Amino acid sequence: MQQSDTQTGSLAGHTRTRDATRGHTRARSLRHDLAWRGQVALMLLPLLAGITLLIFLPALLGLPLAFTAYNSLDPPRFTGLQNFRDLWNDRVFHLSLRNTLGFIVVAVPLRLAGALAIALLLLRRMRGVGGMRAAVVLPTVVPDVAWALAWLWIFNPLYGPLNILLRTVGIDGPAWMLDETGARVAIILMLSWQLGEGFVICLGALSGIPSAVLDHARLDGAGRWATFRDITLPMIAPYLLILAMRDILFSLHANFVPAKILGQDGGPNNATTYLPMWIYTNAFGYLRLGYAAAMTWVTFIVSFAVMLVMYRILSRRFGAWAQ
Repeated sequence: MQQSDTQTGSLAGHTRTRDATRGHTRARSLRHDLAWRGQVALMLLPLLAGITLLIFLPALLGLPLAFTAYNSLDPPRFTGLQNFRDLWNDRVFHLSLRNTLGFIVVAVPLRLAGALAIALLLLRRMRGVGGMRAAVVLPTVVPDVAWALAWLWIFNPLYGPLNILLRTVGIDGPAWMLDETGARVAIILMLSWQLGEGFVICLGALSGIPSAVLDHARLDGAGRWATFRDITLPMIAPYLLILAMRDILFSLHANFVPAKILGQDGGPNNATTYLPMWIYTNAFGYLRLGYAAAMTWVTFIVSFAVMLVMYRILSRRFGAWAQ
């Protein structure tokens, strides 16, 4: 009996020790997780502060102006929903909205596909790969105005290098910025070369895929396309979703400089009049700041709706990772 009690006490002591060890491990894991989250929050703090001060706060302060008639010279005069009713009847606003949505539908998938394709090509270690990666990032750091002026020369229908190159292969190049369709295509082409940020994120996502997973797929007989479709693409899909959301927001304002310089204030025939261009024209050209504020908030709503649709489409395609 005494030996049985001794064994029981020893077992209970061992159980208490094991429970205490598990509790200590969980507490240490929790402290480590909290410390990691604190470091991430600290690193994101400057970005969040800048977004709050430069985007969210001005947007909130501009919301009351959307319900007023304000020209920056006289005090704002409350007009209720009149600005939004004027938007409903504004032909140029509807045209700029169609131009913006069309630009997003074409440019965002093109930029994502381009960034991913180049990242796949330059993923392997080879001679000169560092210089090639730097060349992909370089157009992104060029100032927007300088980039637009360079492409204004490239798209010149008479002595621009693009049309000269097309003529050497027997193709009569378009007039580009003198033609409505050509102008839209030109701006998409111009911005499709600025892939640096998306390229870096795609390269990091591809580098993070465990090589053992890809090796097992090859041992099982999976080809390159099957491996990319069933393993690589689902594993990097969260990064592609982030890039898609970022590019939608980028597309809502990045086309302002090309429309201003290449399109000469949104031409020809308002073919390159995007929402930022029309907001700028009303605010600083016509001094209709209340009307421009209403248009800005409509732009926010449209961008949120587009991102929600994109999220739904991608989450249905790739399943639980987006939940």
